[in-house]
Amino acid sequence: MGIFSARAQQVTVAADGSGQFRTIQAALNSLPNEATKPRTVYIKNGTYREKVLLDGKQKITLKGQSEKGVVLTYAQARDEWRCNPVAGQDDWGVATLNMRNSPDITLENLTIINSYGFDAKGDVEIPCATATNGKRTIGKNGHQMALRTMPGTTRLTVKHCTFRALGGDTVSPWDVDAGLYYFKDCTMEGGVDFYCPRGWAFAENCRFICHNTSAAIWHDGSGNQDSKTVLKNCSFEGDAGYKLGRFHREAQFYLVNCNFSRDMADADIYQASSGAGAKQWGRRVYYQNCHREGGDYAWHKDNLSTATGALKASNITADWTFGGRWYPVSGKSATVALPAYDPTAKDRYSTLPQATATSSATPAAAALQTVPAVDSVAEKMLVYQRSVGGWPKAVGNAKVEYSKPLSTALRASTLADAGRNDATIDNDATTREIRYLAKAFKATGKAEYKAAAEKGIRFLLQMQYPNGGFPQYYPDKSGYRHQITYNDNAMVKALQVLRDVSRRTNDLDVLDASLTEPAAKAVDLGIDCMLKTQYVQRGKLTAWCAQHDEKTLLPAKARAFELASLSGMETVGIVRFLMDTDNPSPAIRQSVDAAVAWLDAVKLTGYTVKDQPDPKQPKGFDRVIVPEAGSTIWARFYDLNTNQPIYVGRTSKPMPQLADIEYERRTGYAYAGVWPEKLLSRDYARWKQKWNTNASPAPGSIK
Repeated sequence: MGIFSARAQQVTVAADGSGQFRTIQAALNSLPNEATKPRTVYIKNGTYREKVLLDGKQKITLKGQSEKGVVLTYAQARDEWRCNPVAGQDDWGVATLNMRNSPDITLENLTIINSYGFDAKGDVEIPCATATNGKRTIGKNGHQMALRTMPGTTRLTVKHCTFRALGGDTVSPWDVDAGLYYFKDCTMEGGVDFYCPRGWAFAENCRFICHNTSAAIWHDGSGNQDSKTVLKNCSFEGDAGYKLGRFHREAQFYLVNCNFSRDMADADIYQASSGAGAKQWGRRVYYQNCHREGGDYAWHKDNLSTATGALKASNITADWTFGGRWYPVSGKSATVALPAYDPTAKDRYSTLPQATATSSATPAAAALQTVPAVDSVAEKMLVYQRSVGGWPKAVGNAKVEYSKPLSTALRASTLADAGRNDATIDNDATTREIRYLAKAFKATGKAEYKAAAEKGIRFLLQMQYPNGGFPQYYPDKSGYRHQITYNDNAMVKALQVLRDVSRRTNDLDVLDASLTEPAAKAVDLGIDCMLKTQYVQRGKLTAWCAQHDEKTLLPAKARAFELASLSGMETVGIVRFLMDTDNPSPAIRQSVDAAVAWLDAVKLTGYTVKDQPDPKQPKGFDRVIVPEAGSTIWARFYDLNTNQPIYVGRTSKPMPQLADIEYERRTGYAYAGVWPEKLLSRDYARWKQKWNTNASPAPGSIK
């Protein structure tokens, strides 16, 4: 979980470098997934040209310095995204701001733009691997999402935000079963159905600007008869002849105290001809005190009293809207439970339809369908693969980033440099490429992806020492690169890939079956190395160092600030890997028990690590360890003899306090965190129960 505790905190983003992070995504990545208190990502005024993905995190507020001053912008046509045969299988990544399985998020003082339609000069035809004819026309006014939320993102609060696009579905909070969305004082602009919530939504004091004549608002309430979209004290304007709204499935609209510009068409909210409509619960569209500039249309007549419960305008509040599932204004506890989120379920409204063959297909079309699709990221991975089979994490000082364009010149120079001696398993290099390429082969059938992944597996098998350990680099053994490297879970991740190959799981089942047996043997060797490198302190098994000498197997020093010591971080990854062993041997059980006991013994109870604002410091904050009741953290490094936390700067001198080392290191490295928290509180006890029902759980654990 990195350097942060799972407690309240704030990190700062500034495009000019005056904050802790220059990008919003980097700030989000720094936060642990779970938290007991809200965390804030404070964003200073500036333009942030990035696509942001918030996945599996909770209790986070993205707060801008000002609504007009903080602009998050990215150009992405949904139709173009769907041409990617791997990433485009669903909507994850289709918007400027994407959220999935991230409950209790707040957006405040932000302008979020999908600029595709504003930037495009017209419709364009592009190659499209998922289209039956290999091509697709991307419209200037097609779907362009500024915000797209997927299932698991519920209780979303949005205040003082602007969402802009020229195309449809600008604001798409989609979870028909459990979506709860609260918008206040916002501006939304776009094309057809540009505000289109699924589930429950309440919008108050919002401005809607419509750039099409089909519909401004839309709702899908098919998951629950109570779900609804409520718009209160809102205003509507747009191009001449714009229509208010429509629905394709079951829906429920409440408009209270809303004002419409004179340009709005005389067309009530209607059922789209391509939709199933309101077959179960009937038409449910209600107005109260709504008026149009230049005179009301007949359908503006008040009919709220005809809704279930004979409602009055005073009844229509945010808390009422969500039917006991959420009280965003009063803050009361929910009285109605939401359906449980299933992380394995597909987003039903974003998966691509499967193409079906027909007898009328032309020979040319059939020939196109036999050509393997292309994955742009996988293609770049092919370019960067070294002759030895692995991948670099960086070339010189430039980090390998597959999201960036690869120019013709850079492609040529990289291919020519394939013999470069920089293949590594550090920072997820090689293991991420193997996994991605195998998945890309599954999706596209392109044989080159499979061959590259298999070459990567053979690289892992080749770099492993006879004793089962893995160096950080291969064949480069300069400096500390030759040491057995647990640091940042490098060896563990390599073994996890090999374990998946041996088990034929996690998309690696597509690789050559001849790799299964060697991979299984490599895993056994790796486990043997783990057991032999576990440090024995006065006759007692304890934990592991971040790196060990490949010959003596003793803890070893790496960089100046990474001394031979016991690790509160890397030990967790090793223990989890051992716990994933089928029918663990007595030696594995003894190893896990001892490591967990050590982690419990060295925990720092009553303390937390946080970034504390300090304008006198270069980054505007200082990282401190401070007392906090109910909190527990662990140090990254512990003395081999005393088990006392040590904090080491570039002088290589161990210090007893984080504050004792230089500012650059203490704010630039993870010296404390909550890495073992779930292992001790939950997972270890479950493992014990699975393999030894008579064993005692770890202290403080929960079965």
